[in-house]
Amino acid sequence: MTMPRVRWIVTGAVLFAAFGWLGFLVDRQPLQLDVEVATALRGQDTRPAGQVAGVVTNVLGPVLPYVLGVVLLAIVLRDRSQFSLCARLAVVLLLCRSTSLAFKPVFQRQRPRAYPDLSYPSGHVVSVATTGLVVVLLCAWLRPRLVRWAIWISAAATVLAAACRIVLGVHWVTDTAGAVLAVLGVGLVSATALRLIPFPAGGRRSLDG
Repeated sequence: MTMPRVRWIVTGAVLFAAFGWLGFLVDRQPLQLDVEVATALRGQDTRPAGQVAGVVTNVLGPVLPYVLGVVLLAIVLRDRSQFSLCARLAVVLLLCRSTSLAFKPVFQRQRPRAYPDLSYPSGHVVSVATTGLVVVLLCAWLRPRLVRWAIWISAAATVLAAACRIVLGVHWVTDTAGAVLAVLGVGLVSATALRLIPFPAGGRRSLDG
């Protein structure tokens, strides 16, 4: 990763701005894409596809950042020299996960069907995307050879989580897209500010090393 830090920050800022723009765009009225997909999948939440999606979404959801937090703590307990790295990763984890909690009240978007809580951005997709991003950062610092796998698995898990929420009829397509934009925006800016990006040359094992 040779891109200068300022470019990473600008990229993150642009992605976050896109998240805000999309949120205001769909705040009062869903896009045609949202309506068409929601109409096509109406009632699927009570059918086999919805039942499968319900099981998947229980795993790929808000529990994942907590699990990763425990993993970061375990790494520190095993090797105290990784405290700085894990503490900074924890900050990124917290900031990215907070995007759903902080911005749902801002946009006040309603769900496609009757359901508690607001809609934009999807909290489940934010959770999965956040976990995936921090796992990629963790691998970049401790296990560089696994970065490519981490990226692919994280992307696949995020898409699957989004698809499940849409099939269940509890989120619009743009809720899930906005979630990814928010996480990438906040994640790139915060990770760069905390010197987690760019990745270390040669896979150094700690930020202090």
